[in-house]
Amino acid sequence: MGAMQKLAGLMRRAIEKYDMIQPNDRIAVGVSGGKDSVALLVGLCKLREYIGIPYEVVAITMDPCFGGVETDYTSIAQLCEQLGVPYVLKRTEIGQIIFDVRNESNPCSLCARMRRGCLHDAAKENNCNKIALGHHYDDAIETFIMNLFQEGRVGCFQPVTYLSRKDLTMIRPMVMAEESMISAAVRHEGLPVVKSKCPADGNTNREKTKEWIRMMDKESKGFKKRLYGALERGHISGF
Repeated sequence: MGAMQKLAGLMRRAIEKYDMIQPNDRIAVGVSGGKDSVALLVGLCKLREYIGIPYEVVAITMDPCFGGVETDYTSIAQLCEQLGVPYVLKRTEIGQIIFDVRNESNPCSLCARMRRGCLHDAAKENNCNKIALGHHYDDAIETFIMNLFQEGRVGCFQPVTYLSRKDLTMIRPMVMAEESMISAAVRHEGLPVVKSKCPADGNTNREKTKEWIRMMDKESKGFKKRLYGALERGHISGF
C-alpha cells in the first residue's frame, strides 16, 4: 500500500472516530505550503472518492509576507488546479506587524492567532462551515508536553472544535498520523512544498520540545505512543 493511501486510511479513521465531516460540508483547508497542509489537502481530496460522504474542499493560503516580501505559491495553485479545488490566496501584513512593528519576543503564539483569525474570515467569505488544519499525532504530543511544562496545565488542541462566535467548526483529520508518515506521503507523491520564510523558523519552543521527545523515545521505546495513549485514555481535550 502506498504512503498516501496509508495516510488517507488514518485520516478516514479519525474522521469517523471523531465525527468530523457531515454530508454537504464545505471545508476550508488552511494551506500554509508546508508538508502537513499539502498532505492534508491531497488526502481530503482523495477521500472524497470513497468515504461515502459528499463534501466540498476549498484551499486557503494566508501569506504572512515576512519582511514585506510576497511568497510565490504558484506550485500550490497548480496543485489545486490538478485536484479541481478552488484556491484562495490572501496576502497579509502579519509578518511585518509581528517582527518589524511590534518586534515580538515570543512571536509564534501571536502569529498563529492572527493567521487563524484571517483564516476564519476567509473561510466565512468563501461560504465554508468547516476549517481543516494539518495538525498530526506528533503535534498533539508536543502540544500536550508544552502545555504541561511551560504553562503547568493538562490540555491539548481538540480533534474537533466548534467556534460559536464564528459559527465554524475546526477539524484535524491527520491527528492519528505520525509526522514521518506524512513526510513519506509527500515525498512519494512528489507534492510541492513552499518553505516558510519565517525568521523564527527552526528556533522555537516547539522545535526544542520535538527534539526532547525524540530523545526520550530513543531512550525509552514507545514513549510517544504512551503519551498519545494517555491523551486518549484520559479523554483530554476531546481525545
